[in-house]
Amino acid sequence: MGSTTGQLLTEMAELWGSRQIGMIKFAQGQRLFTANYRVMRTTLLFLITFFLSVYTANGQVRRKDRSIMKDTLDGKLDFSRYMADAKGFLPIPLVITEPALGSFGFVIAPVFLTPKKNVPKNFGYVAPDITAGFGMYTANGSWALGGARIGSIPTKGIKYRFGAAYANVNLSFYRTLSNGSEVETEFNMKTLPVFGSISKKITRNGLYLGVQYALAKVDAKPIVNGDIPEFITPKELESKVGTLGTFLDWDKRNSIFTPDKGLRTQLLFTVNDNWTASDYNYQKLGFLMNWFAPLKPGWVSGLRLEWEQVFGDVPFFLMPGLVMRGIPFARYQGEAILTAETEQRFDINTRWSIVGFLGYGRTFSNSNFIQPEQIVSGGAGFRYLLARSFRLRTGIDVAAGPDSWGWYIVFGHNWNR
Repeated sequence: MGSTTGQLLTEMAELWGSRQIGMIKFAQGQRLFTANYRVMRTTLLFLITFFLSVYTANGQVRRKDRSIMKDTLDGKLDFSRYMADAKGFLPIPLVITEPALGSFGFVIAPVFLTPKKNVPKNFGYVAPDITAGFGMYTANGSWALGGARIGSIPTKGIKYRFGAAYANVNLSFYRTLSNGSEVETEFNMKTLPVFGSISKKITRNGLYLGVQYALAKVDAKPIVNGDIPEFITPKELESKVGTLGTFLDWDKRNSIFTPDKGLRTQLLFTVNDNWTASDYNYQKLGFLMNWFAPLKPGWVSGLRLEWEQVFGDVPFFLMPGLVMRGIPFARYQGEAILTAETEQRFDINTRWSIVGFLGYGRTFSNSNFIQPEQIVSGGAGFRYLLARSFRLRTGIDVAAGPDSWGWYIVFGHNWNR
């Protein structure tokens, strides 16, 4: 529900369920390196302890049945049969280190995976149904609760998604004032979004045409002393966002979690207007592409391209922003954004892998309050094959941007959006 606290407000208010299973966390400034190293080390110990406790104490996995938590091929810890045969869930614990959210917090997100049965072989790869919930609380009082369902009816050529949540979070946004100085303004954002989408296969090669709708009431209160920042309009303090969209989606990856090969592309157009129950009048056009190819045995190369552009009266909290490892959320926004990123995964053995990644992002803006930017960020990390049957890998990445660095807990793939 990659997604991530990063993109939390945007995702909930406009594109629920479209971001990654995982949470992006970053720490700004080198002065936080030591503290975040300790938090990262504590997180690793927490994850190990958490999964071991599930392995040894879950009521469904009694001593005589614990083989269900081991892979039949190599005998290693593996959640595939537990989730598929025992109707178990994957408990995803995440630690929040985002300074704007109090620098510390926890997210618990139980994820249930239901593989499709009795699907004809000529259908190729069919993703399992996903049912997920999450609860979040941070040191600065931010909190959120929600849930989502992603499923399909393969024999009818139908895919669907729906979800709902409530969020009360404190986030910072950056703008350039009339005197040329850049300021960071913290906002308390309260929102209650609901989201739904449905798509139908329209070609034999797997092209889907779909519609989606999101509705959210958003209360944005700047946490400032004195006057409200000049880039905020009164309407943006309390408003409704009603977004109707249509999309084309073509997904030929061999897994929706951690692909080894395949291509996924999507073209999306959305509208906000009075007739969509929105207080705003704007449109958004977006395109994304994720491509994976095994260059050699044990070497998977990936390429991500993403572009978004908005037209019209866009609220500041829904402006397109760069989503890249190593840079803060909402730090770089504009009327249009372009992102290009590559990731290389090298499998040391069946279970363990190392990854390296490098990305370029650019923002475009005609606003007096937003300066165009060009950003480069990159880093490295590791992965463990947690559920072989689902091709689900998990791990931690460390990344650096122009003036910040960060670490990320990744379930599946960081590009799952």
